[in-house]
Amino acid sequence: MTGRDRMVLIGVVVLAAIAAGWLLVVSPERDKAKALGAEVSAAQTALTTAEGELSNARAAQSQYASAYAAVVSLGKAVPASEEVPSLIFQLAQATDQRNVDFSSITTGSTGSGSASTASSAGAATAGFSQMPFTFVFNGGFFDLEHLFRQLTSFATHSSSGGLQVSGRLLTIQSVKLAPEASSSASSSNAALSGTITASAYVLPASQGLTAGATPTSPVGAAAPAAASGSTAATAPAIARVTP
Repeated sequence: MTGRDRMVLIGVVVLAAIAAGWLLVVSPERDKAKALGAEVSAAQTALTTAEGELSNARAAQSQYASAYAAVVSLGKAVPASEEVPSLIFQLAQATDQRNVDFSSITTGSTGSGSASTASSAGAATAGFSQMPFTFVFNGGFFDLEHLFRQLTSFATHSSSGGLQVSGRLLTIQSVKLAPEASSSASSSNAALSGTITASAYVLPASQGLTAGATPTSPVGAAAPAAASGSTAATAPAIARVTP
């Protein structure tokens, strides 16, 4: 065998050794590195998601007190029970402010009208139970007009799109004015009798006002362990209520 043949043989052996080393050592390690890279990428994605959920949970916790107060305030407009005494108290306060006599209140309506058909339909769509009433007030024309306006302003939209609640949500179906029986028809300040048919509303029996929530925010909402999908999905839903 010549020297040239020996050189060729050595080269072939070296190449075979390199190939064997590649197949046995380098290639498996590259596959492991690729798999580890995929795991690291997935872990980074999970970390980013968890950090986002934690941020949402912390934001919800910081807004919990105001959101709970807003829900309770909305309960004044549509309570969980009939609360007729509370409604009578609110009406009595309004009539005192307007120098109007609150003559009577009866359940059920004595007339029909379409002034608040859209509002009533919207409340029915929301699942609220309607409570029809007939109110009778006695007073001067302008005093009654101001009172009727106040009754429809117990729950109104603010300019920012939220709700301003100062009493029960009432929709008026009809208004009837007639001279009060005890007043003189010839008097320029003759009192009028105003009969209103209206509806108040109550939450569905299956739906509580706060759904078991308490004035204290949930414990651990800001802890890393609480940054789970369930926490992030539940707490912000309360925080979106506009006070």
